Amino acid sequence: MASQLRDQLRGVFGFPITPLHPDLSLNLAALEKNVDEMTQHPYCAIVAAGGTGEIYSLTPEEAEQVVATAVRATRRRMPVVAGVGYNAVIGADMARRMERAGADALLVMPPYYINPPEAGWIDYYRAIANSTGLPLALYSRDWAAFSPDQVARLAEAVPSLQIWKDGQGNIRMFQRIMAKLGDRLAWVGGLGDDCAGGYWSIGVQAYTSSISNVSHKIPLAIASAGQQQDFSRLNQILLDYVHPLYALRDKLRGYEVAVMKEMMELMGITAGPPRPPLCAVRQEHRSELARLAELYRAF
Repeated sequence: MASQLRDQLRGVFGFPITPLHPDLSLNLAALEKNVDEMTQHPYCAIVAAGGTGEIYSLTPEEAEQVVATAVRATRRRMPVVAGVGYNAVIGADMARRMERAGADALLVMPPYYINPPEAGWIDYYRAIANSTGLPLALYSRDWAAFSPDQVARLAEAVPSLQIWKDGQGNIRMFQRIMAKLGDRLAWVGGLGDDCAGGYWSIGVQAYTSSISNVSHKIPLAIASAGQQQDFSRLNQILLDYVHPLYALRDKLRGYEVAVMKEMMELMGITAGPPRPPLCAVRQEHRSELARLAELYRAF
């Protein structure tokens, strides 16, 4: 079963945002509509309540609602990967909730503590793994950075660890980790659409796309070019469509989510505002974002 899931995860993960009402409550009706539209396209999976889905602003109860809604909306067209994290106790509780909500796998975020010993890392992931029968995807981002030998020890200690989602962007280290573990894990590029060229060049089998919220053709075209090793085509898509958007996202911390939500609204897709500590797109950046929305419509 786990190996079947690993083999299935080839291409693009859709990464739906979590729509909110103006009062910052969940807009589950909008989420269901957005996920239904997204999963009519050939993504290999979606991630509900992940980083783009503002997992850290959700309560465990809300995250369970988000995942249950996403599972219902996919109509089993593709696997749903659900975000969990915080600490071992809450992460284990969330894992049980996500399994109950119908998720197919778990995306485990780094724990709250930024400098644990290796044994602590293993205990954290093992506690979440032991609480559920679902396979795990480890999200290596921020302080969750590992050497190839450490990844090998993690994989040995946590048999249900099946997917490695890179969020470091260190292509040299990621390639060494892939070489060390081989086909033990599914390798996913997870830092951003703008890093897709580097990820495909070292042989990932999939990458995660927040642009999937505003365009289906662009991330799927990136993955197609990457799978065919057509880097001339891939890099042209990045230059024309991805880098301008990511340059805007770099203008303010937290814009990774806020810009995508604002752009969705400009394109007639309900998204709502982000929750604090994220903030809405500033007025001086909205005209630039509107131009990008027109560019995306024309793709």
